[in-house]
Amino acid sequence: MVDDAHGMGVLGGGRGTSAHLGVTDDVDLIMSTFSKSFASLGGFIAGAEDSIHYIKHTARALIFSASIPPANAAAALAALQVMREEPERGVRVCEIADKMRKGFTSLGFNIGNSVTPVIPIIIGDDERTFLTWKKLFDNGVFVNPVISPAVNAGHQLLRTSYMATHTDDQMEKVLEVFEKVGKEMGLI
Repeated sequence: MVDDAHGMGVLGGGRGTSAHLGVTDDVDLIMSTFSKSFASLGGFIAGAEDSIHYIKHTARALIFSASIPPANAAAALAALQVMREEPERGVRVCEIADKMRKGFTSLGFNIGNSVTPVIPIIIGDDERTFLTWKKLFDNGVFVNPVISPAVNAGHQLLRTSYMATHTDDQMEKVLEVFEKVGKEMGLI
């Protein structure tokens, strides 16, 4: 099973991590969220009919039990249509992600093994993560703080996320602010 929350819509020509690695035929189940590339909420799990039937009837009661609202389903379908009709957006977001990974790394930030447009900045401490988040926010850059238990203690991070519509000027501004705040916080 592949949980492809960060790769679906981006890697493998938009078909996800399994397609990117050329192993889709060897994967039994692919699961992903609609909250990232699909700009909605909810998600899906895909696989053989028997497997899906089993999951639908034996998974915990609060998981897979409610349908997403029709508007969110329509948003996910519209996003899928854009992915199919405008593949250049997937190329662009990967170019942006490459630029940002190189930028963060050259500044001295720890980004782990990121390969998607969701790039972590590993801080390693709850309080320092929140303080860094606040300084970035006050300087016009929004990121998501992720602390334990969502990540293991010592791996608290700021999650940065990119879109194909971000401009080069915006990305330069983000790197400038991260450099400033990173120095203030002793992260770089």
